[in-house]
Amino acid sequence: MSKPFLSIERLTQQYPDGQGGTLTVFENASFGIEKGEFVCILGHSGCGKSTIMNILAGLAEPTSGVVKMDGFAVSGPSLDRGVVFQNYSLLPWLSALKNVTFGIKARYPSWSADKVEAHARDFLAKVGLEGDVVYRKPSQLSGGMRQRVSIARAFANHPKLLLLDEPFGALDALTRGTIQEELLKIWSGTEQTVFMITHDIDEAILLADRILLMTNGPFARVAESVEITIPRPRSRTEIVEHPNYYAIRNHLVQFLGQRSKELAGQQSDVPDQRPETVRIDVSETETATEGSAPPPLRAVNT
Repeated sequence: MSKPFLSIERLTQQYPDGQGGTLTVFENASFGIEKGEFVCILGHSGCGKSTIMNILAGLAEPTSGVVKMDGFAVSGPSLDRGVVFQNYSLLPWLSALKNVTFGIKARYPSWSADKVEAHARDFLAKVGLEGDVVYRKPSQLSGGMRQRVSIARAFANHPKLLLLDEPFGALDALTRGTIQEELLKIWSGTEQTVFMITHDIDEAILLADRILLMTNGPFARVAESVEITIPRPRSRTEIVEHPNYYAIRNHLVQFLGQRSKELAGQQSDVPDQRPETVRIDVSETETATEGSAPPPLRAVNT
């Protein structure tokens, strides 16, 4: 069996507990992500989601375990892994345009200045930023505009893996919804591999091919991998009409509200425990009753 594009193998993170012992945040986390897949991870605060994200980005080292991308172990930051943070992380002394060109120059040092700028403008336009606004500095932009710049900067560098750390958490509902759809449009055109942290169940269902569910800590683990059986393309106003939407949503709410607590603190005896695959598709039953073929779904391997 071939290895997935991104392979997380027996990842464990421990910290000193201040009393001479250790606190195990999560242990033996093992899961894979296929190339071009969009995966979200959900779990309560303290379960280790952001720690996993930092390890994938090369910003932190695990206590044990390994992360492999394209068959090679991840070690330290790399231009092959782009990160979009909740707090934007833009260079305040540069304009929106130069914040994007800065990364492109590092990624493609042989490109001419005109090619770098054209490439930056193209990705800024994809997130709805054109005209004079691209010359503004971050302090002159709204929160939504700053996050658009961050997303454009990340995608413009063509990373093999794009990591999103609650990128819409600080935005109002209307702005968040607009940028979610812009993110989907860019991703569908590039089909880059995306791993995203979110606390928003509806956001995860809209964006993801799969949702990973973590139990509460300590000794948190990735317990389930829930396939999103709603065809693409998706929109916020249409997915709620799909018969699978509330069935999937109810399962996620039930896990996060009850089962994540019930499974908390349980040490695993299995050194390579992979999440249980969950596929909820009530539309298959309805379609079989009607005698027609089920709707097309994007192929996902776990």
